[in-house]
Amino acid sequence: MLRVSRSLLMVALATSAFYPIQSRAQFERSNPAGTVFVMNNSAQRNEIISFTRAADGSLQRAGSFATGGRGTGGTTDPLESQGSLTLSQDHSLLFAVNGGSGDLSVFQVHGSRLILVDRKFTAGAEPNAVAQHGSLVYVLNVGGSSNVVGFTLSPGGQIRQISKSIRFLTTNNSEGASLAFSPDGRFLLATERATNNLDVFEVRPDGTLGPINVNPDAQPGAFALAFAPNGAVLVSETGPGGGNNASTISSYAVQVDGTLSAISAGVPTFGNANCWNAATPNGRWVYVSNAGSSTIAGFSIAASGALTPIGATVIGINPTGSGNLDIAVTADSKFLYSLNSGNGTIGIFAIQEDGSLLNVGEPNVLVAKAGFNGIAAF
Repeated sequence: MLRVSRSLLMVALATSAFYPIQSRAQFERSNPAGTVFVMNNSAQRNEIISFTRAADGSLQRAGSFATGGRGTGGTTDPLESQGSLTLSQDHSLLFAVNGGSGDLSVFQVHGSRLILVDRKFTAGAEPNAVAQHGSLVYVLNVGGSSNVVGFTLSPGGQIRQISKSIRFLTTNNSEGASLAFSPDGRFLLATERATNNLDVFEVRPDGTLGPINVNPDAQPGAFALAFAPNGAVLVSETGPGGGNNASTISSYAVQVDGTLSAISAGVPTFGNANCWNAATPNGRWVYVSNAGSSTIAGFSIAASGALTPIGATVIGINPTGSGNLDIAVTADSKFLYSLNSGNGTIGIFAIQEDGSLLNVGEPNVLVAKAGFNGIAAF
């Protein structure tokens, strides 16, 4: 996605009688089931906004929590990344990048309430993605000499930079956009938008990384990657410049030497600007966000990692102009939430037994075109 001019941000909650936003009394009777977090990425005061979710997927705003750092500002997708806001594997911690101040904030999660427990510089410019596995946390710095850097993580959420853990991507300003650990923790992967590369690093016993193993994506427009629970790498691809409905998704297997072997290559998502994806924790489905088309496409994941479209592929539709960016799936694999930067909403979709999506609504709870980036849910 194209970088846009930066501006000061505001955070506001729009009052609405629309179904998915309930009164507090209504919500307390509806059996709260989890939490959704979004990040405002404000250039003056970066904050996390929390929403408690009910069993039916509806949301109730719970609070705002300062990261202690600054975002980058902007209007639509200024971080150009997936994973700027990331929950730990056990959902006890939340990690948030501060692209403007060049640091990483760590919160303890207590339901919908957050407690800031640490903030550290990331040894690079403009961090835009973070990944965690066990006692390791790695951050992707997109600015300047693009790199990844590692930290050890204590049970309480304190982080400490690992000596000699910095590894550079293939070029300066390689436009790194995504970062993920393999489910077994043996590999760390990153995407490079400028070069269309998928970088693989072996994770050493001391938490440092082995040399970079560069794998060109077979399809144009590599943006975000995530792992399915079975270890398949899922890559969202925007498609060739100027293409119409040309976005794709591919799956790869990571070989022991760090090379990637294609499983399903270039499966069409029938939309534009597929830049984000999210696999369900139960391992059955992966969904992608076609931001340029305001749609969500879905695919089943076979044991082999092969991808098969669900129904007609496009199974979720937001109103035109929603500009759905990053997406998140709840820990129980029952709901998908999309961060709709274009119109300042959160799209709510119930995941059906066959993987199809039921649109529950799109409440106006954010400021439209105000630079929000990052969404996480449990």
